[in-house]
Amino acid sequence: MITLANSLINVTIKNMKIIFLDRDGVINKYPGDTRYVTSKKEFEFLPGSIQGIRKLNENGFKIYVVSNQAGVSKGLYSQKDLDGITGCMIKGLKKNNAFVDAVRYCTHINDDNCTCRKPKPGLLHNIVSEFNLDPKISFFVGDTFTDMKAARAFGAKSVLVLSGKEKISNRENWEFEPDYVFDNLLLAAYYLCEHRG
Repeated sequence: MITLANSLINVTIKNMKIIFLDRDGVINKYPGDTRYVTSKKEFEFLPGSIQGIRKLNENGFKIYVVSNQAGVSKGLYSQKDLDGITGCMIKGLKKNNAFVDAVRYCTHINDDNCTCRKPKPGLLHNIVSEFNLDPKISFFVGDTFTDMKAARAFGAKSVLVLSGKEKISNRENWEFEPDYVFDNLLLAAYYLCEHRG
């Protein structure tokens, strides 16, 4: 029995339905350009985001939050503060019968030239490796073209939501057309569950 359990640990999970979510502007209110959510009291769920995550949970999606949080390296808030914000988010989701499978951040600044800071897809590749995933199809829901570029670089379907930084009024300046565009995470979740579930 122990041998069987150990052997299952390294089995690659194939054909999983995977959603990568950016955090600020997708799950919680966007703090504004060049600003960060620096404490638990500044974290506020966007209307419908919890329900959207719960809808994805109910339809068998694995959900991974991937977010740039360079404010840690800039000294605007600490890793402990960031962990507290994450705990607040997870607690708020749990209270409403929703959950995410994991949360991963890049706390580097651009000058660090890391592989995990979006638009580079390192965070997404790390999650696939860490959890032994082999997604048949995956989606990346974000509110910026940094997220959309990361989706393309990884090979995920790009899903832009207009609840954060990017606005539909800027469409003529978009670098490319995302695979999907929705007003918010809740609408995206319902569509993806109905058409891609």
